[in-house]
Amino acid sequence: MFVDEIKIFARAGHGGKGCVAFHREAYIAKGGPSGGNGGRGGSVILQADHDLNNLINQYYTSKLIAQVGEGGMGKGMDGHAGKDLLVKVPCGTLVWRLPAAPPPVDVPPLPEDENKDEDEDEDEESERRGSPPMLTSSSKRAVIRSSGSERAMEIDLSAEEEPAPDQPADEEKGELIADLTEHGQQFVLCKGGRGGLGNRNFATAVRQAPRFAQPGEPGDEGNFLLELRIIADVGLVGYPNAGKSTLLTAISHARPKVAAYPFTTLTPQIGIVEYPVDYHRLVVCDVPGLIEGAHQNVGLGHEFLRHIQRCKVIVLLIDMAGTDGRKPWDDYRQLLNELELYDEALLERPRLIVANKMDEPQSEANLKAFKRKLRKTPVLPISAGFDEGVGKFKQLIREAVAEAGAE
Repeated sequence: MFVDEIKIFARAGHGGKGCVAFHREAYIAKGGPSGGNGGRGGSVILQADHDLNNLINQYYTSKLIAQVGEGGMGKGMDGHAGKDLLVKVPCGTLVWRLPAAPPPVDVPPLPEDENKDEDEDEDEESERRGSPPMLTSSSKRAVIRSSGSERAMEIDLSAEEEPAPDQPADEEKGELIADLTEHGQQFVLCKGGRGGLGNRNFATAVRQAPRFAQPGEPGDEGNFLLELRIIADVGLVGYPNAGKSTLLTAISHARPKVAAYPFTTLTPQIGIVEYPVDYHRLVVCDVPGLIEGAHQNVGLGHEFLRHIQRCKVIVLLIDMAGTDGRKPWDDYRQLLNELELYDEALLERPRLIVANKMDEPQSEANLKAFKRKLRKTPVLPISAGFDEGVGKFKQLIREAVAEAGAE
């Protein structure tokens, strides 16, 4: 199971309370206060780890609660600090602080019904004053009474500002507080509470035997959203059944599901492209197929479209054979349109257009028409199923990633 977004609850440990104690020892009269301090509470710490690729651990453990600090003891002994809770998450995890839920509204109880005779008397009184009569109700409904001579206030609801139907993702998810991208990077999600001071800290010349101590401070807590955006060098983008999984299988040791029907890939797949000459490696991400309206969360939509935001190079894989009855040039324009509507910055990334399924008989004619309709658009023809042009494709993506890194 692939999990790339999960809500969690985190709470740091409560600080230990200070101790109220006095020194007792033979031949020592009035030894004075000797209460120890409480230990601090444990903190909840997130640490990025490149060995993880999803948030499956947080799916089964959604409550992260650190250890509380021990209370102080007599003879000046301080309590042990609570153990920090270290939680490992994959690199590329974003941490959002969810907004606090509004407090519940107390609804006043419904008034009890009045007698029928009293309702009739009030109706006659309202008719005599010229105001509309009150409306009676059933036994479980409130009674709506007349306002008498008071005039209603007119409110123009159209003048009020209505919320936008499509809110940005950051407003829906709350406040972004951390972005863990490097291996070993740590972030204190919730800080542990400070321990209370024992009574020995409050002894003065005037107050030599204080009989009070400080309680421990509570630790931070809150609801958070963990969102994973895969960090990859190359992102494969295309329509369903364009051959992205087949291409990933041809260039790496990844073995995603490959079949002759659309939406075979339902979760992002990661592959490592190796270059045996100098032992260079690239990370390639196969994103599930996009369809028209993906920027509005149609199909898989935003669920996996965000994973290409961190890719250095974007590869647009086009089904040049038109297997599903679509025109290759229409697919190319629609893919660019979906990327622009989702995030305009994606169009500024280096991209490579690859024409797949060139082994089909109608692919040559479609490729010529594609070049006529989209002039000055370089296209790399390949056939991932038969390893034709795969070597050149690997060399081109390596050069593109190197240029993007240099910039």
